[in-house]
Amino acid sequence: MQHARRTGDMGRLALLAYCEVRRWARQAGEPELADRSTELITRHPYASRDQFMEQIDDLIGELERAHSRVLARSPAPH
Repeated sequence: MQHARRTGDMGRLALLAYCEVRRWARQAGEPELADRSTELITRHPYASRDQFMEQIDDLIGELERAHSRVLARSPAPH
């Protein structure tokens, strides 16, 4: 997602948010993040590209925090 964000690829960002983030979040036991990624794409149209990108930035931050939580819950390798 960060690469797509840096390049401003809105189509890829939408695809990643809706498909990949949602799928990962469900598998990782992060249903709120899964719901957030779905709402980001399906809830309503955005007034501007900047508004969409702000929401993507927020989603990336939430994804990073969720990843940290998942890692903290995982048992340490032996």
